[in-house]
Amino acid sequence: MNKELFEERKRILLDVIGSREYKPMKLKELAILLNVPKSDRDELAYVLDELVKEGKVFLSKKGKYDKYRATDENIVIGEFTGNKRGFGFVSAEGLEEDIFIPESMTHGAFHKDIVEVMIKPYKQTGEGRKKEGEVIKIISRGIKEVIGTYQKSKNFGFVVADNLRFDKDIFIPKEFSKGAVTGHKVVVRLTDYGAKGRNPEGKIKEIIGHINDPGTDILSIVRAYEIPVEYPSEAMKQAEDTSDRVDERELSGRLDLRELITVTIDGEDAKDLDDAITLSKEGDLYKLGVHIADVSNYVTEGSPLDLEALKRGTSVYLVDRVIPMLPHKLSNGICSLNEGCDRLALSCIMEIDSAGRVVGHKIAETVIRVDRRMSYTNVQRILDAVSYIKAGGQENKADNNQKNIESNNIAAASDKSTDDLTEKRKLDLEAYEEYRDFAGLFVSMKELADILREKRTQRGSIDFDFPESKIYLDDKGVPTDIRPYERNQATRIIEDFMLIANETVAEDFFWQELPFVYRSHENPEPEKMMKLSLFINNFGYGIKTGSGVDGVHPKEIQKLLRRIEGSPQEALISRLTLRSMKQAKYTTTAGGHFGLATKYYCHFTSPIRRYPDLQIHRIIKENLHGGLSGKRISHYNNILPQVADGASVAERRADDAERETEKLKKVQYMSKRIGNIYEGVISGITAYGLYVELPNTVEGMIHVTSLYDDYYYYDDERYEMVGQDSGNVYKLGEKVTVQVVKADIQSRTIDFELALEYNEE
Repeated sequence: MNKELFEERKRILLDVIGSREYKPMKLKELAILLNVPKSDRDELAYVLDELVKEGKVFLSKKGKYDKYRATDENIVIGEFTGNKRGFGFVSAEGLEEDIFIPESMTHGAFHKDIVEVMIKPYKQTGEGRKKEGEVIKIISRGIKEVIGTYQKSKNFGFVVADNLRFDKDIFIPKEFSKGAVTGHKVVVRLTDYGAKGRNPEGKIKEIIGHINDPGTDILSIVRAYEIPVEYPSEAMKQAEDTSDRVDERELSGRLDLRELITVTIDGEDAKDLDDAITLSKEGDLYKLGVHIADVSNYVTEGSPLDLEALKRGTSVYLVDRVIPMLPHKLSNGICSLNEGCDRLALSCIMEIDSAGRVVGHKIAETVIRVDRRMSYTNVQRILDAVSYIKAGGQENKADNNQKNIESNNIAAASDKSTDDLTEKRKLDLEAYEEYRDFAGLFVSMKELADILREKRTQRGSIDFDFPESKIYLDDKGVPTDIRPYERNQATRIIEDFMLIANETVAEDFFWQELPFVYRSHENPEPEKMMKLSLFINNFGYGIKTGSGVDGVHPKEIQKLLRRIEGSPQEALISRLTLRSMKQAKYTTTAGGHFGLATKYYCHFTSPIRRYPDLQIHRIIKENLHGGLSGKRISHYNNILPQVADGASVAERRADDAERETEKLKKVQYMSKRIGNIYEGVISGITAYGLYVELPNTVEGMIHVTSLYDDYYYYDDERYEMVGQDSGNVYKLGEKVTVQVVKADIQSRTIDFELALEYNEE
């Protein structure tokens, strides 16, 4: 059932169970009272179970349901968030701040449990501290299975959970060990949550692999986040039955664009190529075609592949593998816009003037053929070669289609002595020579992308340009190198073209008033912006914050990021600014996109790896074939809330898993470099110590207790670490020399100490 229907049924049940006339009833009695047929009683049971988990309904030992009633105004019900040190916090509906639960007051509560908490009077916790409470009842358990490492003893074993919030080792009776040995990563089903002085117990459900086996560490994270890996047999059969070639009959009614010069531009390792570009120019008018793989032609609504794609929501990109939304047979085959192959596409063809305005557009089902599969690296090399040629005084003359640059320019550049050319310049000129016929096209692409980016900048679009990490692994999954992965002109070209296509499609369907899935980014909460404003004021910066619903304009954030660029505080303020903003999500209404400073935005360009894109492709195509009937509009209005919410949850899950795998590999990399000395930059300061980021993006902490030359305290107003006696001050952006002293794989943390002397021997 969709989310809206599910919430409505929960509300009805709460109204019935919470009424004065209601007496505690069993499932069968409730079903009779509500006229629920036997065929739907499983759904009724499911809704009731969710209400029990949320702590809104109580299930007695006799199997009767009743409304959960707190007996005291100081008693609340909420979700417990555990901490590896034993204490925790409870978030409860209606409370602005979480309730702190000391270790002695958790009383057996584990991470994600729904608990009943008694809030202590403020006089026991002191002025300015969080509310403190005591768990008085565990209503429902949040964790049923745990991923961890098995340790074998003679007659039993223990599992140490990977999730540090689950702070108790799990006892495993020998008969339930499934033959696991020390070092096995396992999935444990909990059978007993333990009590004071007694550990929880469990049965091993599955052995993932040994910690020394390549890939087991990443697979453990995949399992912990419950990311599906294997496809159901029905979905695999549908994939296998899908043709590898476009059938001529499928071309009927499609716009044939196979004669246009068409390219894809992706990373070197990409195999699922779902977007291609065409571009021409007449006078001051650009004609940009963004052609997206027509995945919906092969993944039809309600089919086994569609149901599995809906469940997955997105492809997951980890450091050593991709877990695709669709099987490789489709994602790397018929749905991938491979060079030289006829492919079905859904195209957004836009006419854009010299000011970056879309003055006309057409959305159509098309057939295309990619002429060249380009990489970001080679396109960047070509653009650099063109700049080099221009700098040498040679004039580039393109033909009417902007496909060619005169060959005598490259010859003139290559005429120089080999000794005069750097290795990079040689590679640039070689790439230029190899793709000479396309060089003019890429120059025109950069020209248009610059125009589009400038238009976005003028309206206030925000660009957080944090360096990403590129982690290199050997064939055993061991990290061998970590480098910052910087965006270049080529990656920005594709970003700019995808953004304008997404905006154009979203605005089109907004004004048609049809059911749709939008990508929304709400305005920041005024309170968070006010806190940010007060904080950055300490460093001499400011932002104008309005009042009411409008709050801050994205241009203010943009101006702030420009002012701090290159400053010692850039990394900190950028991160704090990002954290002060809300997360983007999928919605069924066009709520606008604060970060992009646009009223209309959607995800149209990646149906191979994102379900919302695939979903709106179906709506677009159905609309192209004569429009949506009232029945179909009703159908989409019913299913789209669930699609949007599910995709948002799946996206968060994928992001979290990606971050965890990167943290793990960084710690593994530094664990082989204990004692090494590096230069880094102070990237953050807390009461616990200094965060230092190395040039390769690895971050570790210098604990305040290791600053041995003085007693240091944290000045939270100036965001500095200050020596009490010496007066030494550590500031953000300051360069420091550090030595690696610890890399804890279990907690995925890295510890540094200041290196007083730097020895290069």
